[in-house]
Amino acid sequence: MKAILGRKVGMTQVFATDGTLIPVTVVEVLPNVVLQKRTLEKDGYEAVQLGYEDKKEKNATKAELGHVKKANTTPKRFIKEVQGDEMNAYEVGSQVTVDLFKAGELVDVIGVNKGKGFQGSIKRHGYSKGPMGHGSGYHRGIGSIATSGRTNNRVHPGTKMPGHMGNAQTTILNLQVIAVDAQKNAMLIKGAIPGPNRGLVTIRSAVKYTKHVPAAKTLFVRSAQAE
Repeated sequence: MKAILGRKVGMTQVFATDGTLIPVTVVEVLPNVVLQKRTLEKDGYEAVQLGYEDKKEKNATKAELGHVKKANTTPKRFIKEVQGDEMNAYEVGSQVTVDLFKAGELVDVIGVNKGKGFQGSIKRHGYSKGPMGHGSGYHRGIGSIATSGRTNNRVHPGTKMPGHMGNAQTTILNLQVIAVDAQKNAMLIKGAIPGPNRGLVTIRSAVKYTKHVPAAKTLFVRSAQAE
């Protein structure tokens, strides 16, 4: 398994040479720097710590400056550990670039979805509404939440109720990489991915088996003469 960090740019659409329209999400994947390696002998597990996106030294603590100095790089805005056999080949200070993935591969995208604030049970959990007529005294209420009985008349933990919605880590499985542009540090992924534009995402190899892997299609490229 392999993984890399990037930022969601937004959604657009591209066309294949056979005329198929493909909705894609553009992900900006600047070079990731390996800041630290976790080993089985020292840490009990194997992983690689990646740093993404430079930040000014004046905004970094002394601990951060000392940490990135070992990798001979600048302070990073985002630091995250990723695991995978293919990642163990990278040494401290080396760069992981967008061409780690190829067009046609299936990936999982991990990100923090958009926050929705405090929402009711209908929007948050998909509960049904009550009668919407004027005579009904129950429209969008939550309804009964307690159980009945002499020793069990209480609200059980985990009951679906109104509350904060969104702003939680979400993983979308088995998305296909449509194109990779190493010169522009960009990747096109089919479909939608979690989070707002400019949100941080982790792209990793798909971990769940799927029978039907769609074949990679050749994209239509508009020539300069047509413009």
